[in-house]
Amino acid sequence: MTTASEVALRTHRVPTALGEIAVAEAGDGPVLVMLHGGGPGASGVSNYHQNLPALTAHFRVVLPDQPGFGGSYRPTESDLAARSITAITADALLQALDALGVDRFHLLGNSLGGAAALALAQQHPDRVEKLVLMAPGGGWLPFGPTPTEGQKEMFRYYQGGGPSEKKMAAFIRTMVFDHRQFGEDVVRARYEASLDESHIAFYHLYNAAFAKRGGMDPLWRDLHRITASTLLLWGRDDRTITLEGAQIMLKQIRDVQLHVFGRCGHWVQLERAREFERLVTDFLRAAT
Repeated sequence: MTTASEVALRTHRVPTALGEIAVAEAGDGPVLVMLHGGGPGASGVSNYHQNLPALTAHFRVVLPDQPGFGGSYRPTESDLAARSITAITADALLQALDALGVDRFHLLGNSLGGAAALALAQQHPDRVEKLVLMAPGGGWLPFGPTPTEGQKEMFRYYQGGGPSEKKMAAFIRTMVFDHRQFGEDVVRARYEASLDESHIAFYHLYNAAFAKRGGMDPLWRDLHRITASTLLLWGRDDRTITLEGAQIMLKQIRDVQLHVFGRCGHWVQLERAREFERLVTDFLRAAT
């Protein structure tokens, strides 16, 4: 069996009018673009590397780092004042895909990346073949209080003395149902990835802009514009973007199905990796 470390990644730094986007890819076949979430230290490879052996057997998997994360450029304060991070990301990603010669593609996004995926599917329905959303930001209407427990941990991470392994462990505990499956090595790796000074500076700007805008873009208003067949994947025990908020997507997206994982939090691709890979593969390969 191929392991994540044995998957051969091809890496690019793709110029766009906004700045460079770092992209890793592997595999051949229909293109599957996978967008990571917005936690501290996140990137395309770090969030999905464990899923690559299964998915690259069927797809050309494209893993961009979203603006502000990983190896991609950092939006400035004026950038974030002019447009939301979702609008910036959708613009930059589409330019990067154009530069890579990718016209039509399957699209998968989690959390912050789910918001960008929603925006792309709404604004460019001719480009998105099928859509997979894992607890996406912006398409969700919470029933309970906000910010949620997970959102509070994200905002808190770089505040009050800055990042630490203890704070990263607390962050991970809110992202998953059973944190015992993620040991000290996982905490340390994610903590070390969060220490880039330019990423920290961006995160402060991002949190301030998020607060000024009152949260994510209200992408739920345009869910009816999505024409791609859509699979929703959700952890029943998600404490960041809670399951109850999925109801509006089930009502407004015309071709949609939902799979709920019990005893699972915000990171379906990690907590239920094999089921995630099977569901995504079967859904994308099925005839439309």
